[in-house]
Amino acid sequence: MSNTKKALRYFAKYLKPYWKGITIVVILSLISSGAQVMAPTYLGRSVTALTTCLVDLKKGTASMNTFYSALWSMFLFYLLSQIAIFIAWMVMSKFNADSTNDMRENLFAKFQRMLVRYFDTHQDGKLLSLFTSDLDNIFNAMNNAIFEIISQGIMFVGTIIVMFTINSTLAWTTIATTPFILIISVLLMKKARVYIDKQQDEIGDLNGYITEQINGEKVIITNGLRQESVDGFKVYNNKVRTALFKGQFYSGILFPLMNGLNLLNLAIVIAMGSWMIISGQISQAIGLGLIVTFVEYSQVYFQPLTQITSIYSMIQLALTGARRLATVEEQKDENEVPNGKVISGLNHGVKLENVHFGYNKDKEILHGVNISVDKGQSVALVGPTGSGKTTIMNLLNRFYDVNLGKVTFDGIDVRDIQLTSLRNNVGIVLQDSVLFTGTVADNIRYGKPNASMDEVISAAKQANIHDFIETLPDGYDTQVSDASSIFSTGQKQLMSIARTILTNPPFLILDEATSNVDTVTEEKIQKAMDTVIAGRTSFVIAHRLKTILNSNKIVVLKDGNVIEEGSHEALLKEKGFYYKLYTDQMAFD
Repeated sequence: MSNTKKALRYFAKYLKPYWKGITIVVILSLISSGAQVMAPTYLGRSVTALTTCLVDLKKGTASMNTFYSALWSMFLFYLLSQIAIFIAWMVMSKFNADSTNDMRENLFAKFQRMLVRYFDTHQDGKLLSLFTSDLDNIFNAMNNAIFEIISQGIMFVGTIIVMFTINSTLAWTTIATTPFILIISVLLMKKARVYIDKQQDEIGDLNGYITEQINGEKVIITNGLRQESVDGFKVYNNKVRTALFKGQFYSGILFPLMNGLNLLNLAIVIAMGSWMIISGQISQAIGLGLIVTFVEYSQVYFQPLTQITSIYSMIQLALTGARRLATVEEQKDENEVPNGKVISGLNHGVKLENVHFGYNKDKEILHGVNISVDKGQSVALVGPTGSGKTTIMNLLNRFYDVNLGKVTFDGIDVRDIQLTSLRNNVGIVLQDSVLFTGTVADNIRYGKPNASMDEVISAAKQANIHDFIETLPDGYDTQVSDASSIFSTGQKQLMSIARTILTNPPFLILDEATSNVDTVTEEKIQKAMDTVIAGRTSFVIAHRLKTILNSNKIVVLKDGNVIEEGSHEALLKEKGFYYKLYTDQMAFD
């Protein structure tokens, strides 16, 4: 499917529910355009009536009634045209706002259903530009361009019909330059479309770079890379500037070109009308009114062409935005299992059986991994960076699906379990904790919105964060956000643990929960982790090996393979890879 067809189908999808409003706008546009098309005929009649009156004045039989009647008719048609446009504009503004609101809501809802892979492979700034740049372009076009296309299109067709009804010779003269205009317009529009499409893609790349640099501002300042950051911005910005200039140049040149051709066409119409009078094809009295009529129609005929070309860049930006949004909507949702099994708790344990997996088909990360954890036990995953620890976490919660083998809960393949049911039974404490805008209490009860205040406080106490919260100005009602948080990294982690304790999942994954904190905070987190792990089946991913000494089993990963497995003491006795990792860490602690 071509990009244009994809964009048009996207518009059709969101405008279809508002067919009543669109019908009203089309009817009012017909009335407005019809009145505007008819008005010049009365202008011509008034001129003809005035000319006749001047001739009759010499004979003493002059009457201005026909002149005034034609003049009033012209005024009423123009007034009707403006009233119809005003009402149509109000109706259209309403359904435009509603339809773009639907687009925005559906886009955000789509994000909540999409695979984690999509977010792992797209920059935040590019995703944000869909909500800002692309949706803004669509709204602007719908609020301005669509009405112009409807009304001007109707006026264009109506003008041609009326012109041929009045005088076919002058009608052909008026439209004679149209083929030339269309050829030039199509060539310029093709050029403009290429660069306007590129412009939006480059803006997405620029937004991605800006977001990345803002998030890493402290690293940039610390390493003295401010100028390098600016230089990098200039590269992306210059690409936007180049695409923007070329897109606006090719689309913008259409407007002055159409105005110039309009003036040329006007001169041709006047010359043809004058020649028809001189050659005696029409009388002077009728000819003057006819020339005035077609001078006006020449303006009206070119007005739709001029207006549509003047807003072409706006239309193309909207089509580009619609194409980009439609592409997002085409992305796969998470593989929910309609008739999947519902699990309630964990009765036996969790297993990875001969698991092969790679984020890309040509690069496998896990090579036949077998790991099992019985109910109530804790398994620690250790190994160097890139060994596959976090990848296993992604598979356990079905952020990704295995390429070969299976992950089972109580012997049930996770691909056969309803996602909602699976996620309700799995709790995760990530390495980088996130706080959401709201109160401290809201953040703790994020996974269980209906939790009572007593439950929130109990969870905070178990996570060793209650005492700190009590020192805040408004306690649990203190407003926080991740962007301007009053919590340190360790305190955020404790908040995350409190959130997990509150949801009380039967299976728990701790992903390097102590990797970014000092030793004092590490002890608090370790106590909170011991509390949350107690009695639960869990996978603990850790770099700091002293935090997993009490695990029932330690699995050592290297290059996507399980190379050792056993308790801490047993692995030390083997003096293998784990022994080396442990002794090396102890030497630095």
